[in-house]
Amino acid sequence: MGVRIAHVNIRTKDLDGSISFYRLLGLDIAGCLALGEEATVVYMAAPDAPDLTIELVAHHTAPAGFDRRPGTGHLALAVGDLDELLARLDKAGVELETPPYHPGDRDHLYVCFVQDPNGVRVELIDGSFPTPQDPLPPILRGV
Repeated sequence: MGVRIAHVNIRTKDLDGSISFYRLLGLDIAGCLALGEEATVVYMAAPDAPDLTIELVAHHTAPAGFDRRPGTGHLALAVGDLDELLARLDKAGVELETPPYHPGDRDHLYVCFVQDPNGVRVELIDGSFPTPQDPLPPILRGV
């Protein structure tokens, strides 16, 4: 599998307002990833491009030092074999911002973060990363 852009991450303090705004632009809810008390993630996509998403994240709690400010958080790339890519990055001297981990302790999600030469955070996702399809939290079902 080749590399593909998976999503652009936007941290938000107003998830409902963000969903409404992107709906005005013609996007629909394409998926949801419920991370319990940590965060709610809603994926917005154009009807003709459901796998290229804007990932809206409302953090409820976060580890110390985690950047929760609203704004663009990162670019995500689905890379196929993450471990293979990490070996190439290591050989090239690229340092990881975070070691590989499973978000929300979900075995099917395996990611890590690096920074490009400009300081842009890039999430590297193992596999094809289909848009998560967790049920919307009750508070968002009417949005």
